[in-house]
Amino acid sequence: MGILSLIWKIYLGLIFVITAVFYYPIIFPFLFSLKGKRRAFRIFGIWSWTFRILCFYHVKKINSHEPPKGPYIVIANHISYLDIFLLYSFLQQSPFLFLGKSEILSYPLIKTYFKRMNIPVYRGTNRKAAKSLIMAKQEITAGWSIVIFPEGGIPAQENPKMLNFMNGAFQLAKTMNVPIVPLTNLNNHRLFSDPTKILGLASPGISKVVIHPAIGVEEISKLTQEELKVKCFEIVKAPLKSRYPELID
Repeated sequence: MGILSLIWKIYLGLIFVITAVFYYPIIFPFLFSLKGKRRAFRIFGIWSWTFRILCFYHVKKINSHEPPKGPYIVIANHISYLDIFLLYSFLQQSPFLFLGKSEILSYPLIKTYFKRMNIPVYRGTNRKAAKSLIMAKQEITAGWSIVIFPEGGIPAQENPKMLNFMNGAFQLAKTMNVPIVPLTNLNNHRLFSDPTKILGLASPGISKVVIHPAIGVEEISKLTQEELKVKCFEIVKAPLKSRYPELID
């Protein structure tokens, strides 16, 4: 199984690079204006669908609820790199930007996409982290939704046990007075594990995701930031607890 997983990871890598090179000249001209960025977002959705078709990934939305009219903040658990790329193909209701780690800026090709279509989080100092939140506020004001993985990264272990949430997403929701849409990724860690783990799990299949009911502005205003963080953590964790009871505290 390990060798087959390795072959699949190599195949995925090739498809990603080939499609990135193909879509780069199509997306690039739209990255330098506000109106163009929205068109680029739609093209990202087409790119994501192309990747899914060529890599035989189907997304199944379980107990899915329609998100409200944007902008809003999406918070989700993070168990695979697939969490990021597949999202473009099934959450197109409101154009969104990712709030993600600045290390991605070191990747060729992806650097240009990420810098223009997402918000890098610099974790070196509080000042730089605060700058990322200021940028996120500006984008919400401009009508963009924001996607945040509050765990801050993918857990080291190859299972969906969640890490504690950080505060940024919930501070942002309360400050900007926008809804939160919780989302649970159920099994992407089995479809594509950490690429640095050469023989780790990887295969085609069905990516299962739960889009929870939105937490509205009125409810958010009544909760403290800590209460909101705990509530969101429990909402996202609940489907995982049901599916993997042996892994969840």
